Amino acid sequence: MRKALTRIIGPLIDQNPITRQILGVCSALAVTTSLDTALVMSAALTTVLCLSSGIISLLRHHIPHVIRLIVQITIIASLVIVIDEFMRAYVFELSRTLSVFVGLIVTNCLVLGRAEAFAMRNPVGPSVLDALGNGLGYSLILIVVGSIRELLGEGSLLGLVILPSVEDGGWFQPLGLMQLAPAAFFIIGLLVWAVRSLRRDQIEPAQYSLSQTRSRG
Repeated sequence: MRKALTRIIGPLIDQNPITRQILGVCSALAVTTSLDTALVMSAALTTVLCLSSGIISLLRHHIPHVIRLIVQITIIASLVIVIDEFMRAYVFELSRTLSVFVGLIVTNCLVLGRAEAFAMRNPVGPSVLDALGNGLGYSLILIVVGSIRELLGEGSLLGLVILPSVEDGGWFQPLGLMQLAPAAFFIIGLLVWAVRSLRRDQIEPAQYSLSQTRSRG
């Protein structure tokens, strides 16, 4: 029971796939312009991650080693197609907003990484729990970034006005920069800095040191 909780809770902060392992950053930059797109992308990726890890773990003894990556990508791509069609059927507008990024879950380094590093070497139960924990950790960062960008960029959350804008007779001036990808880059960078400031063991040792030169004259 303790190991199961560790696999779910560990990736939330200490082993977060984005702030610790720097995985899945591309989609985090692209789909966090609003909270609703962040929630839908989080749900899609977590679903694909859990299902693919469970299936790959179940079939791991029957997958030839030399073609394992092809089999893994085939399984993940099949699940992504199903999720994409489901979104087109039930949340069409959000599906259009997310555009190609749902399809790119196939090449998401987080999904491929957990399949290759964990699901291919462990039973179904631990693999699904590991996938669920990493999916929740990924979702946590997307939700935080999406909330900040929508709140400061549009003054709303999930479309509900929180900060009345000047144009509507309020006091808040929306920050257009928050709707651009560089804003997500800076927010994620600040989150990485905040986590590593609180968890000093996550700070990697410096690979290079600045040479100390003595001034002349």
